[in-house]
Amino acid sequence: MDTDHYDIAFYWDPVCPFAWITSRWVNQVIAQKEKAGEDTYRVDWRFISLRIINKNVDYDSHFPADYEEGHTAGLRMLRVAAKVRAEHGRDMMGALYTQMGAGIHDIEPSEFNKNFFGTPGHVVPMLERIGLSAELADALYDESWDAEIEAETDEAREKTGKDVGTPIIHFNPPGGPALFGPVISRLPADEDAVKLWDHVVGLATFPSFTELKRSLRERPALRSLGIDPDEVGIVEDWHGGSRRQKN
Repeated sequence: MDTDHYDIAFYWDPVCPFAWITSRWVNQVIAQKEKAGEDTYRVDWRFISLRIINKNVDYDSHFPADYEEGHTAGLRMLRVAAKVRAEHGRDMMGALYTQMGAGIHDIEPSEFNKNFFGTPGHVVPMLERIGLSAELADALYDESWDAEIEAETDEAREKTGKDVGTPIIHFNPPGGPALFGPVISRLPADEDAVKLWDHVVGLATFPSFTELKRSLRERPALRSLGIDPDEVGIVEDWHGGSRRQKN
């Protein structure tokens, strides 16, 4: 894993709403530290695929409807990201993730269509907005990229254990600790962003810390879900990355 010059490795799947919110929080922390004149962080945006994690799972019994379509769209988009990284370098990943995440999570509810996500019509404008060729979208259906994405997915889970989802943050790679999460349903206020960061880093770097968890989660405060960031959303009990109850 060539991340010696990065301070953080952040493993993302574009369709995961919690990874998206956490990634925006990481950028928020970086901006706040820069504003305060403090040392900041360089992020290596790496891949983890929910479709690959769940490749042996029966979606009908484990997830709500349309999850398989969404996870498969995420895998297609990661193929494009892998090709962009190979041809244009890993420092393009932050801008590409911003485009991909916004194109799923920062849209009107009426535009939210899992069957459209991860198609050329969806991805080509994202590429063009950051100055990349539309031809890179040819990777959407090129399964030759899947081995690289699966290897990176395995790499992430080897650092935390396999009973995790997205996001995964690896601090001070390659030798530092990694955690699944934090899973947050909305961005904190600017004055709280660094405070939360410091708490998370403190837990991650405590050698014997293993887990804090509550499965009750507020629905992510995202434009695509029609949830007002200033209002408390519906709280649901999540199990294994799914809102569906399991007996």
